[in-house]
Amino acid sequence: MTKTPKYWNKAKISLSKRDPILKKIIKKYNKGHLTTKDNPFLSLCRTIIGQQISTKAADSIWTKFEITCKNKIVPQVIIKLKKSSLKKAGLSRQKISYLKNIAKSFKNKSFNVSNLKKMNDNAAIDYIVRLKGLGIWSAQMFLMFNLNRPDIFPTKDIGLIRAISKNYKVSYPPSERFLNKISRLHSGYRTVFTWYMWRSIDPTNVEY
Repeated sequence: MTKTPKYWNKAKISLSKRDPILKKIIKKYNKGHLTTKDNPFLSLCRTIIGQQISTKAADSIWTKFEITCKNKIVPQVIIKLKKSSLKKAGLSRQKISYLKNIAKSFKNKSFNVSNLKKMNDNAAIDYIVRLKGLGIWSAQMFLMFNLNRPDIFPTKDIGLIRAISKNYKVSYPPSERFLNKISRLHSGYRTVFTWYMWRSIDPTNVEY
């Protein structure tokens, strides 16, 4: 899905009024927006691959992963793929285990994405982290990039923390008190705030 999220333009106007620092960043990157995906399984695979590595490294491994899967990133294919093939794509033993587990959970329907649509953000995160390999950060990425939730604030994301420190000229990492202040300031549209923070330090669109 490449179209602009429904809440995006309203959020830009609202956040620009609240925060002069963010207003300048929004103006600079005015044409960009969050790109969400309609494929839940693909999004979770992408999130697993992106865990604890740079965006550049994640993109490189993802490209190899797509080639290994012959661009068919579906549970049945992941389940059948040999671990050695996935290892050659640059995946660690742990991430291979997580991918296989998620594929099985989708296939046997022990994980049902449709349930998430009825849940609030916190309940959805609790449901997602039951899957082995998916922590709070991974769940937050899924809520942003697949469920298109407008108010996610992933404070464990290194890029976000680095961008806040740089743009607001505070120590790295910012204090919990400062993060709480930022969270309150952008409440309601913290997904949008996060996206612009990422964009301010990286010209490449973040995708999961």
